[in-house]
Amino acid sequence: MDTSGSRSLEPRRNNQQKLKVPMNLDQALRTARAQYLSRRWFLRDCGIGLAGIAARSLAAGEATSPPGASQSLSVREPHFPAKAKRVIYLFNAGAPSHLELFDPKPELTKRNGELPPAELLKGYRAAFINPNSALLGAKYKFERHGQCGMELSELLPFTASLADDICLVRSMQTDAVNHAPAQIMMNTGSQQFGRPSFGSWTLYGLGSHCDDLPGFVVLTSARGTSGGASNYGSGFLPTPYSGIPFRSAGDPVLYLSNPHGIDQETQRATLDTLQRLNHMTLEAAGDQETAARIQSYEMAYRLQSSAPELMDLSSESSDVLEMYGIKDPKEASYARNCLLARRLIERGVRFVQLFNEVWDHHNGLTSRIKQNALETDKASAALVRDLKQRGLLQETLVVWGGEFGRTPMVQGGDDGRDHHNRCFSMWMAGGGLKSGHIHGQTDEFGFNVVKDPVHVHDLHATLLHLLGFDHTQLTHRFQGRDYRLTDVRGNVVQGLLA
Repeated sequence: MDTSGSRSLEPRRNNQQKLKVPMNLDQALRTARAQYLSRRWFLRDCGIGLAGIAARSLAAGEATSPPGASQSLSVREPHFPAKAKRVIYLFNAGAPSHLELFDPKPELTKRNGELPPAELLKGYRAAFINPNSALLGAKYKFERHGQCGMELSELLPFTASLADDICLVRSMQTDAVNHAPAQIMMNTGSQQFGRPSFGSWTLYGLGSHCDDLPGFVVLTSARGTSGGASNYGSGFLPTPYSGIPFRSAGDPVLYLSNPHGIDQETQRATLDTLQRLNHMTLEAAGDQETAARIQSYEMAYRLQSSAPELMDLSSESSDVLEMYGIKDPKEASYARNCLLARRLIERGVRFVQLFNEVWDHHNGLTSRIKQNALETDKASAALVRDLKQRGLLQETLVVWGGEFGRTPMVQGGDDGRDHHNRCFSMWMAGGGLKSGHIHGQTDEFGFNVVKDPVHVHDLHATLLHLLGFDHTQLTHRFQGRDYRLTDVRGNVVQGLLA
């Protein structure tokens, strides 16, 4: 599918012998189904009479995938020509305050310490605080940047230097008011556990360019997110579409190295035996999870050489390390993960997601948000600049944001903000988005959206559109209905498109 011809995007193949399997997985599945539906199977296993036949037909219908989507990770064509072909999602969880970072509110600062207007709070319920708490003005200045004149906080000098390259959305909205449900909704389109993530839907629709690395890689700094693995899981989609977490220290993937006493020849013989047994099971039962197991063993074997090479930053120049703010290439950090994200997409990985949950400022807002911005701003901007310099930004979507925003009212004594789902800000770059563009507007307190609202479902619909998909048609049948990332809502936001 990818015809860019960019040498840097060609999958890097190692010299290890690939696993010896008797046939292509798609062919194996077709053969298995044909054998499973043979005359002998019908006479031996099928239910007696029309009721049994009907029950089997219904069960088979439940397991089918939409045309063009299969267990295979081979590259597939989208619905229409795509502007973007890969995604890097910088998920800064914990709810960064839009009022301190992206959405200047002089009136809020002017009325600092006053009670909010009664009409503002009509019908409003806060997550934790008393809604009648006093207003809290931002303590950091905003200035205009770039030819577009985008106003950004003094806390984000490096992001501000890219004002003409990013698309800032100030009118985001979501349904959830607490971290775990809101994170899961931002990543899966639902507050419920068990739905496929955005990364999984992307891989499901497009497949992967890369033979030696997973198509969807997860990198975590600080600590894990409140929503856990549900933020990057495949839900009811086949297992190969899940995000694969890479660790910051030791083996990138647990148990990647051979245990003591196991040499490569022994490992090769063991894996070949496992493959033969798994293919026997696959041919007998046609179970897609068996095919997934075969793929996982295949990938794990290749990862033993590709993953250490990926994680070794010794080939990166001192200028690149400085641009990202990396002092020690071996030390785990958000900056190191940003550089790894670039290296991953260079090697053909389709979707990379960074999780960094440090932004939950119910108190100590002034000092803590300054420190968090210091740890992330330089690296986030460096990633965009690096992709642009290498000619990768045009076909890469970079997304920066959290799960919701923060209240204009104070919490935690005199220096904190509560959760706020009515409006928040995110920025994006590359992949067919308008650059140097501000979308949407909030009221004078940063409390409600007053122009061009963008719901989470609208964001997902727009990102899928840039990847070449009609979001209403990228579906998977499960439990009697067709599911999609945007559920039954969502519209493409034309104002965000270049």
